[in-house]
Amino acid sequence: MSAPRTAAAAPPVARIGDIDVLRGFALLGILLINAQLMAGPAVAHGGAGSGLADRGVAWATTALVSGKFYLLFSFLLGYGFTVQRRSAERAGVAFAARHLRRTAALFVLGLVHAVLLFPGDILMTYAALGLVLFALRDVRPRRLLRIAAVLLVSLAALLLAYGLLALALERTQGLAAPAADTGAAYRGGPGSVVRTNIELLPRFLGANVLHSADLLAALLAGLAAGKRRVLAGPGPRPVLLRRVVALGLPLGLVGGAFVAVCTHGPLEGGWFFVGQAAGVLTAPALTAAYACGVLLLVRVPAGRGIGATLAPAGRMSLTNYLAQSLALALVFTGYGLGLYGRVGTTTVLLGCLFLYAAQLALSALLSRHRRSGPAEFLLRAATRGGLPRRARWPPGAHHS
Repeated sequence: MSAPRTAAAAPPVARIGDIDVLRGFALLGILLINAQLMAGPAVAHGGAGSGLADRGVAWATTALVSGKFYLLFSFLLGYGFTVQRRSAERAGVAFAARHLRRTAALFVLGLVHAVLLFPGDILMTYAALGLVLFALRDVRPRRLLRIAAVLLVSLAALLLAYGLLALALERTQGLAAPAADTGAAYRGGPGSVVRTNIELLPRFLGANVLHSADLLAALLAGLAAGKRRVLAGPGPRPVLLRRVVALGLPLGLVGGAFVAVCTHGPLEGGWFFVGQAAGVLTAPALTAAYACGVLLLVRVPAGRGIGATLAPAGRMSLTNYLAQSLALALVFTGYGLGLYGRVGTTTVLLGCLFLYAAQLALSALLSRHRRSGPAEFLLRAATRGGLPRRARWPPGAHHS
């Protein structure tokens, strides 16, 4: 009977504000990419039938956003792993069992999300990689970074080799296009939407498996940073943040532009995979530059309001991620308006900005009453092995 009393009496680990800010920022990039995928292939690729503005927006999104923000989220997830481990140690509970329950709950949540809303779900992949993270939990930070580097170089080499082979064979197509009847299926009733999600799920899972190397690399980098408590206390020094921005921004922008050229033209065919190889190596630089730029911004008086706006959304990042998919499904599938394949890229982008602004406002409002959203509450309950007797999520007294 003593263990439960010790766990209940353990003081909570203080939240790290920079993590919440960066998660809130990452939600925008994730929304921009997922919205294009859920709106239809013409929106994501800015095809020949699209207008000049739509093609330009698709090109810019690929160059500046695609492949960057999931890396940031992965890094923060790896960092959060160390925070959760310290929390379990302070509470005097077994971290292994707690982590296993958390990954299982995350997998189930991701599976439901994929079947009902969006087959491009990332939560199942994070759950699987969370087991790898646990296995490497005691590896030293420097070795973790070396493993991350090997993963990135290996994936880039694989993609480059495939791209060069495709060029040698004069292959003219990059990724397989969705079936022609996908639009009609997504514009059908709820049953049709669910069936289509299930049919497309293996394709999306295959892409996630391929890119699990760079996701794991980002997780390991976050684990290494968490071991060194990089974001704890005052956080990184401004001079270091400025140096990362100065080095990462030009490299990342050049790499992103090359990826866009290989994805949207004028380079085509096997060049797609060559561009993806370049993206694997350069996207982390732009991701790091974005993150350090945001941290620099929120440290000056003029940017503190931005940090205060982003942090509540970051504390509810899982709820906001799922809410984004729900809102997009209501717009583009038969759950609601059924606009799949009927909206231009520019319109989708503007709609994303409106949805993101609404999420920031709602998160700030909700944070006045609760420290997290409903999805976080359920995941925390599953992690800890069930709901406390008096626990409830609906707004009540605020817990700090």
